[in-house]
Amino acid sequence: MSVLTPSRTTGEDRTDAASRAVARGRRSGRGGLLLAAPFALLLTATVLAPVCYAAYLSLFTDRLSGLGFGGPKQVFVLLDNYRDVLGDRAFLDGVGHVALFALIHIPLMTGGALLLALLLDSAVARLRGLWSLAVFLPYAVPGVIAGLIWAYLYSPTIGPVDDLLPFDPLGGDGVLAAIANMATWQWCGYNMIIFLTALRSVPRETLEAARVDGAGPLRTALRIKVPMIRPTLFVALVFTLIGSLQLFTEPLVLHGFTGSVTTDWTPSLYVYDSAFVNNEYGHAAAASIVLALASALLSALVMRLSAGRSAR
Repeated sequence: MSVLTPSRTTGEDRTDAASRAVARGRRSGRGGLLLAAPFALLLTATVLAPVCYAAYLSLFTDRLSGLGFGGPKQVFVLLDNYRDVLGDRAFLDGVGHVALFALIHIPLMTGGALLLALLLDSAVARLRGLWSLAVFLPYAVPGVIAGLIWAYLYSPTIGPVDDLLPFDPLGGDGVLAAIANMATWQWCGYNMIIFLTALRSVPRETLEAARVDGAGPLRTALRIKVPMIRPTLFVALVFTLIGSLQLFTEPLVLHGFTGSVTTDWTPSLYVYDSAFVNNEYGHAAAASIVLALASALLSALVMRLSAGRSAR
């Protein structure tokens, strides 16, 4: 008996310890759910619910019945709105404008922000805080105000920019570059701060070892700093890509200054015009869902490319 009792006691202790561990796990799980609940509720209320409602609305359209005296009635049309959107030349032209804008804006803004961050992170930089604030300040200007400032600068009657450029920034051939410049001016400083913060987290021992091995500032930046902040670069690229697809403020402001920017110049303006000017809510909802799917697919592609680069 004296030999068996300790073994039985040890088994009971193990069972109790396992039960306590399970109980702690359950309490921890409930605590995690409570902490995540505010975010989940906010995400559902501001993102998931509007997307689901837009998807539902995109399956209907308003049509007049009879002589039209009873007002429009909501009719289920399944995917007709999507077919109309994808077959609409104005929407496809807007997609083309956004694609060209992204090809100009994303490399220019990302490259400029990275270059500024590398310069401010270098050992020769002076007054780093002052220069960071100066570059970041355009982001603090509201988008509409910034758009109005640039619109007046581009104006051929009162602005100085038109005389300095070989093309008309408000003309049909130059308005795309003008809009890309406006967006780059506003967002370059914001992304520069993100990149600079990531660069400041690069281990100083690694940089010191590179200097000891004879690596110069340029080689250190290209071979050590940039690869070590690659995840940050890809995240910024995803957000910039999504923002480019949602291009709205700059064309909307310039629309009042030039006829080169129409009310459906971008997909976002197309959605706005369909919903709040023409009252075609199902059509606008279908265009919104198409735009959301394009953003999700392109973001997933960029993140997959980022994961593949990180795995190497």
